Amino acid sequence: MLLVFSILLYEVSTELLYKNCFLYKSSYQKTYHFQLGTLAGTLICILGSIQILEHYREQKKKTSKELLHNQAQLNVLRAQLNPHFLFNTFNTLYGVSLQYPERSSELIMQVSKLLRYQVENNTKEFIPVDDEIDFISSYVELERERVGYRCKIDYNYETDNGNYKIAPMLLITFIENAFKHGACSIEHCFVNIDIKVEKGSLYMQIRNSIPEKKKKVVSTKIGLKNTIESLKIIYPNKHHLDSFANGSEYNVNLKIELNS
Repeated sequence: MLLVFSILLYEVSTELLYKNCFLYKSSYQKTYHFQLGTLAGTLICILGSIQILEHYREQKKKTSKELLHNQAQLNVLRAQLNPHFLFNTFNTLYGVSLQYPERSSELIMQVSKLLRYQVENNTKEFIPVDDEIDFISSYVELERERVGYRCKIDYNYETDNGNYKIAPMLLITFIENAFKHGACSIEHCFVNIDIKVEKGSLYMQIRNSIPEKKKKVVSTKIGLKNTIESLKIIYPNKHHLDSFANGSEYNVNLKIELNS
């Protein structure tokens, strides 16, 4: 096609354009090679621009599909996590009511605040870190009411007062598991939780005892699995999770690069 059009352009330019036109500068412009080179250069410029635009559209479309897929997957994980948290919270409430039945009404109000927080914030993409920490603190106090008489609980939180945000309901699962497995025995046990926010990163270290004799713990394992998947989706390459058993204790170390 280039050859055909170069011949046509040659004939048109020779007979119509260059006879009495100032565009005609040299005899070289009258050759087929000149016309072929002109057409080829023009075609390369046009097709190159089209290809670049198409590549940009495809990449944008691919990115949009990935975002939609990740969001849909995240919604499914959160939908599964809601009843899981509800299940664990009512188990805690049940345990407290057996020990201190006179405090049941007060604890029910405290649980309702936890559930309200979950309902109001679970659909949000990010929330202030301080709000999430307040939620965790309330949950730890609830657990302290349930097992504090036989389990040593240490909870510490430090912050550099930065304006940071975090995806909601990510940290609570690890804390739930620490109490579920670390305080499931009547023997002396402990749960240590340290959370620190420094220079745009959140560091959480959890240590809980592994009792030698412990009763069977009812666990669906949905919460932990979903939380790990959520971390991969929300914080790709921006988090590090390490969990391991070390003798008679279990350790969880989590680092998250927060959003400002």
